[in-house]
Amino acid sequence: MKDANTIGADKYFHAKANNEAAQRGSVGKWTAGMLSDLRENSFPGQQQDKADSRADQKANAYGREGGDPNAYRPKGLDKKY
Repeated sequence: MKDANTIGADKYFHAKANNEAAQRGSVGKWTAGMLSDLRENSFPGQQQDKADSRADQKANAYGREGGDPNAYRPKGLDKKY
């Protein structure tokens, strides 16, 4: 995500990571959910506002449920991602 250095790519990478994990079966989907919750509920010094966290979780869930991460793809994001 940092390597992409593209404004607005955060939600795309949330959806993409969760989608890829969910494709590995029920354990991958469960693990992605647990890690997403852990990340969004931890690290208070690094956490943005609650609205951003809720938006991250929405993108996480969207990806885990099989949604196409490209729905969150910002313009200008390098095609290698």
